[in-house]
Amino acid sequence: MNKKICLISFDNWQYDKYIIKSLQHKNIDAYHINLGSYKHANLLSRVINSFSKIFLRINLKTKKKQEHILAELQKNGMHDIILVINPDVIELAYHQQIKQHTKKYIAYLYDSLHRCPVDHLLKADLFDEIYSFDEEDAKANNFTKMNNYIYFDKQEIPAEKPKYKAITVSSFDKRFPVYNAIANQLEKMQYPFNFIFVSHNMRFKKLKFNSKAAADLKTNKLLKFQSKKIRLKQLLKLYAEAEVIFDIVQNRQTGLSFRVFEAMGMQKKLITDNKSITKYPFYNPQNILIVDRDNPVIEKDFLETPYQPIPDEIYNQYTIDTWVNKIFKL
Repeated sequence: MNKKICLISFDNWQYDKYIIKSLQHKNIDAYHINLGSYKHANLLSRVINSFSKIFLRINLKTKKKQEHILAELQKNGMHDIILVINPDVIELAYHQQIKQHTKKYIAYLYDSLHRCPVDHLLKADLFDEIYSFDEEDAKANNFTKMNNYIYFDKQEIPAEKPKYKAITVSSFDKRFPVYNAIANQLEKMQYPFNFIFVSHNMRFKKLKFNSKAAADLKTNKLLKFQSKKIRLKQLLKLYAEAEVIFDIVQNRQTGLSFRVFEAMGMQKKLITDNKSITKYPFYNPQNILIVDRDNPVIEKDFLETPYQPIPDEIYNQYTIDTWVNKIFKL
C-alpha cells in the first residue's frame, strides 16, 4: 500500500510544489496544503480581519489558515508522514492537533533560527525529526542537517555568451548596500549586470521614485527596483541571461540558500559571502568566489575563466529526488 504524505508550508516562492511532484512521480499519495494560497472568502472578511488586527491585535486570517489545515487533514484521514516547512508560522495548539493526523510528524527549517525561532515548539517535543539547512542550528539543537535542493533539470552551458556578466534578484533589505558596492565595481570594470530588488516597504518606494533619496544613498543608477514578485519560471529565465549569480546571505546564516542550487542547476558561476560553502564536495574556487560582505572585492580573473561542470556523482546528491528520498526515507 502506498504511503500517504502531506506537506504543509507557506510556499511563497513556489519551491515546495516540486517536493509534491517528486513524491507523486514515485507513485506516492502526496498532497500540499499551501498556506500562501489561502485568501479571504470575500471583501467583508478582509475588512473584518483588518479591524481585528488594528483594534484587537488578532489576525483572524492566520487563525482561519490554521483551521483550514485541520479541515484538509480531516478530509484525508490518517497519514503516514506529515512534513511542515518552517513550522514557526503555525501556533503550538494547532501543531498538537495536526500531529494527531499522522504516524510521523517531521519539520524542515530552511531559514535560520535567528530569523525564524521555534523555541516554543522545541519545548513541546512535537516532532519525530527536525531537519535544518543551517549547520550551526543543527549542531546546537540536535537537528538533522539537510540542504536545500535543485528543483529543475540541469541546464546546458550556452555556446554563446549571455547578455549580462552577473545577476542578482534580491529582497530590498540590509544586504542592499553590499550589492550596491558590488554594482559599482562591475560598472567600473565595464561588465553589464542585472541587479533587481523586490519589495513593498516604504523606504524602498522612496528610493525607487525619489532621485534625491537614491543620490543620498549613492545608489548605482543601473540597479532595478520593482514591487511585483518574480516567479520561479521567470527567475530561471533571468538567470539564463547571465554568467554569474550573486548570493549575499542573511546575517548569521550558515545554510546554503536556493541561489547556490539554482547556480548549480543552471551551471553558472556563483559569488557569495557564505564561507561555509567551502565544506561541500561541489565547491570549486573556479566556480565559486567568496567575498567579504564588509569589503566585497570582485576578482576580474574569476569573471573571465570558464565554468567547470560538476561531476554527476556529486551533482546528483543535491537534486530534488535525492532530497525527497532522504527526508521521507524512501
